[in-house]
Amino acid sequence: MTTRSSSAPGSEQVTGLHKHVPYKWIVLSCTTLGVLMAMINASSLLIALPAIFRGIHLSPLEPGNFTYLLWILMGYGLVSAALVVTAGRIGDMFGRVRMFKIGFIIFTAAALGLSLVWGTGAAGAVQIIAFRMIQAAGGAMMMANSAAILTDVFPADQRGMALGINGVSLLAGSFLA
Repeated sequence: MTTRSSSAPGSEQVTGLHKHVPYKWIVLSCTTLGVLMAMINASSLLIALPAIFRGIHLSPLEPGNFTYLLWILMGYGLVSAALVVTAGRIGDMFGRVRMFKIGFIIFTAAALGLSLVWGTGAAGAVQIIAFRMIQAAGGAMMMANSAAILTDVFPADQRGMALGINGVSLLAGSFLA
């Protein structure tokens, strides 16, 4: 349950455990964490590639296997770039928070799937590629809707600061891994 303060838009406060924390700061924390995770995931794979290929017993540099390496590396970026605008539009039509939450669930479920890849060889590589593409769809939903959610929640005089924090986390995620 939320209560709305009449002083300024975006100054909602959550009752219960977080009744003293303004709603907008909770929203900023959640959206920033989601965007940070999506970007860390996009770039952290480079570090894990040797262990991944050892785990699925596949040499990525052998003839015929190099395409698996490329798709594992580039599939996430391709899918997220292709879907981010569409995910934003769907968020405008059906609710930005709803789409952000669905994206977070998809992203997390695909991360769980990636940790449980059962195949080896080419089958394992295809499973990794598929789960990373599903994860990219969730990441695109989070990235597309986080800025719009912050724009809705923060008043005009604080909006730039909130979007700046969110943008810095997006950029920081690409080099933190």
